[in-house]
Amino acid sequence: MKVKILVGIIMGSNSDSNIMINAAKILDDFYIKHEDQIISAHRTPDQLEIYAKYAEKQNFKVIIAGAGGAAHLPGMISSFTTIPVIGVPIMAYIHSQNTKLNLKSSSFGGLDSLLSISEMPNGTSIASVGINKSINAALYAIKILANEDETLKKKLIAYKNKQHKIVMKESNIMKKIGLKNFYENKLH
Repeated sequence: MKVKILVGIIMGSNSDSNIMINAAKILDDFYIKHEDQIISAHRTPDQLEIYAKYAEKQNFKVIIAGAGGAAHLPGMISSFTTIPVIGVPIMAYIHSQNTKLNLKSSSFGGLDSLLSISEMPNGTSIASVGINKSINAALYAIKILANEDETLKKKLIAYKNKQHKIVMKESNIMKKIGLKNFYENKLH
């Protein structure tokens, strides 16, 4: 039996994959099938329209679109479809070359991307998460899907409860050993 794809993950270029992989990992953790592609609003605009029609035909429930710089991808895909779009502004990515890690960023530290995505004109609605927060985009997509799937809703509640327990455990340890010891132990 073929599992239905519920979420499309798109990004403007291969350099965005270092951020967008986190959305894919969260969706995988929740066993949500997704399809991932590179589609550039500027370099392949014809493919953008084709993808939007494809996503609607396949009955995708959510599209997560990550883009840096001018970040037109989320708004442009939204203009071609009624599927909810969650925009991920991308500031930085890690480029690995011969095991040397380099942090690269957009000209304005991601603020350009955030403003481009969050300040869409009336009539072109998209949701936006924080800069490089593809995990939050995936979790928001899961919340949308959980409205129609009780099993998924239970998994989401369990995820949130796990987060709560982790914070409470860390808080109790810090209270017991003090901030300085907690911080120093965390560094090792």
